[in-house]
Parts: sequence; C-alpha cells; structure tokens
Amino acid sequence: MRILWLLLCSLSLAFAQPRDETISKKLAGAWRLVSVSNTDATFHLAYDRPTGLIMYDPSGWMSVQIAVKGDRKHFVNGIASGTTEEKAAAFDSYFSYYGTYTLDLKAQTITHHLVDHSYPGRGGVNNVRWFEFQGDDRLLLTPMEDGKGGVIDRKNATYKLLWERIK
Repeated sequence: MRILWLLLCSLSLAFAQPRDETISKKLAGAWRLVSVSNTDATFHLAYDRPTGLIMYDPSGWMSVQIAVKGDRKHFVNGIASGTTEEKAAAFDSYFSYYGTYTLDLKAQTITHHLVDHSYPGRGGVNNVRWFEFQGDDRLLLTPMEDGKGGVIDRKNATYKLLWERIK
C-alpha cells in the first residue's frame, strides 16, 4: 500500500501544472509585437501595422507600449511644435501603461495591475489577459474585457496580441 501511495504521489508531481516560478521565468524579458487580430472591445482601436514592446520583470513589474499605426506622422514644425490636430493624432495612435502583474495558472491568466496609463484615469485598473505560450519564443495575450464591464468567454474572444521574445 505504501509503495502504491508513493507511486501515485510521484505521478501527480510529474503531471502537475507548472509552478508560478517556472512561468514567471519563461515570461520575464522583452517581447516585440508581431500582430494584432481584430479590434479592442474597450477602445475600438483601428490597428494598422502596429508596433509595440511589452516587458515583464522577474520582480513582478511590467510595462507595455503600442504604436497603433505603423505610419505615425511627424509634426510639421518639429517635435515641440505640433499643432493641436497633430498632437491629437499622435495621442490617438499610441498608448502605454505600466504596473505590476500577477499570474493565475489555473485560469491561465495574467493580470496587469495598472499604476498609470497614457489614457488619464486608467491607473488602478486591472487588465486581465489569457496567456498562451507558443513554443519558447511566442506569447499570445487575449484580453478578457468586453468593453462594457464584463468578460468575454475565452472561446469567443477574437482580440489577440501575438508577441515574440526579443533575444
């Protein structure tokens, strides 16, 4: 009986879900945005050849920056002299935020706890994402938010961001 119990314990350890530390180590580093599928349910951003960077630090901090459009226009009279329209277009085509993050391995989610955001009033918000590693070098993040304060069922979520590890 004791041998059977030891065998069952060994098997359960062999098939146990990865520990939080293992996923945190795999997540740590810098990732460049490869693609965005569909639109953001909350902000309805019209992505056009987006670029971006997301970083996860082993200490539990993260930051993300995304240029929504690949052809962001220069200010005609230089960086410090943009017109109101040029500044509005620049603001509408770029966003960033930073904060801490936590993992829920059972739910396969990562929560970004926003300290601050380029959109005023977003500090203190939690952005929850399903995460999925595709090999060692790709990370798929799928936002759960439906844009109305609710959650989209994972199988119906279509807004997805694919990231590639920067080496």
